[in-house]
Amino acid sequence: MFEAAINKRLKLITNAEVKSIKGHIGNFQVKVIKKPRYVIEEKCTGCGACEDVCPIFRPNEFNAGLSARKAIYIPFAQAVPKVATIDIENCLKCQLCKKACEEDAINLEQQEEKIELKVGVIIVAIGYEQYIPEGLYGYGKYPDVITQLTLERLLAPNGPTGGHLVKLSTGEKPKSVVMIQCVGSRDIKTNSYCSEVCCMVAIKNAKLIKQEYPDVDVTIWYMDLRCPGKEYEDYYRRARELGIKFIRGKPGDVYFNGKSLVVEGENSLASEFTSLEADLIVLSTAIVPSDTAETITGILRLERGPDGFFKEYHSRLNPIDTKIPGIYIAGVAQGPKSIAETVSQAKGAASSAASPMIAGNYALEIVSADVDKNLCSGCKQCLYTCPFDAIVEKDDKVEVDDIHCRGCGMCFSVCPSQAIIVRHYEPKQLEVYIDALLEGQEVQVEGVFLPKILAFLCWK
Repeated sequence: MFEAAINKRLKLITNAEVKSIKGHIGNFQVKVIKKPRYVIEEKCTGCGACEDVCPIFRPNEFNAGLSARKAIYIPFAQAVPKVATIDIENCLKCQLCKKACEEDAINLEQQEEKIELKVGVIIVAIGYEQYIPEGLYGYGKYPDVITQLTLERLLAPNGPTGGHLVKLSTGEKPKSVVMIQCVGSRDIKTNSYCSEVCCMVAIKNAKLIKQEYPDVDVTIWYMDLRCPGKEYEDYYRRARELGIKFIRGKPGDVYFNGKSLVVEGENSLASEFTSLEADLIVLSTAIVPSDTAETITGILRLERGPDGFFKEYHSRLNPIDTKIPGIYIAGVAQGPKSIAETVSQAKGAASSAASPMIAGNYALEIVSADVDKNLCSGCKQCLYTCPFDAIVEKDDKVEVDDIHCRGCGMCFSVCPSQAIIVRHYEPKQLEVYIDALLEGQEVQVEGVFLPKILAFLCWK
């Protein structure tokens, strides 16, 4: 992030929101609203003097609400840019921060800024959210039932406890920890997909606990352990050597027995019902689409799959492009990924985006639909059918945007007036192709006559 901040060829617009995008590859018009920080970025040095004098305390979102921040704050130590932001909804406007700021960077009258950009290509990399397991395994009911992300902050040296593992109910070190996998994942009632990283994150955090506190009993209760990455299996083996226990099965319930939490469920490998006492229960929750995915879908007209993540143009042959030329996706915006996969796809997206920019031009496919306005009845069946949003209304008729059209032919198949054809694939042309291909005798191979087979396949 720091390298991006100091790179003079990059322009970072932070604390901002994209409001609209129009145009096409090579000529996207983007409107952005930059929200007020009430702090002048060019003047703020990130010294923290304003935080010291602010009298308001609020839960710190970066630390999962386990510590406090001020109404004027820097989100976290490595934030880019390292500039204070005022939580105006909780600000008393006491002006103490303004008096403490030697750079005169506080401006409580700051307004939102409208920015218009003209760009050639777009990469969508909006990340993900954590599934909130309300009502599952006592989450929200018992303070000592937490998620892996909360555990990450507890174990972090810059976290709310300085890296010390504690029970949130008492502040004491737990004697036993149970991790429950696939919470909100691989479940048709919540999210049917595997979140991919949960197994390795659980093993990693379990190892951290064991290395710091060898006397703490750590158990991972899993459905299936999935460790397909490079050296992941060895990592799993070393975890077992540290004394981390693994139970295969599905936990059924969590309750408090007056002394500690109790997890009950099946142990399928031992073919028995298992009950464990735990001072701390950690839930490995699902990765779900970002809260902004719905907004971005409306702005860019991108498709999303049944899981809510953005769909690529082709899952095998074109996993980075979208249905709209010039718009690419990277990272968990497309689906759950490890860091290694995310980095690889990000480099792929950067390369794909750079290619047309370096070339300076974009070659259109000549296979696209065309509308005969004299035959068009204006029923708009094609408008509702087109998967690429390439058909637009004009004067009670329709016309095709050649840049967005991919020549799939779906509009042709639904047009009741036969007013749409796909260039180079008109019915008369196809009839000539078929006649030419099928005329003549059968194919002879080693003295055996074989029938000709004509297949109609997608042209891409």
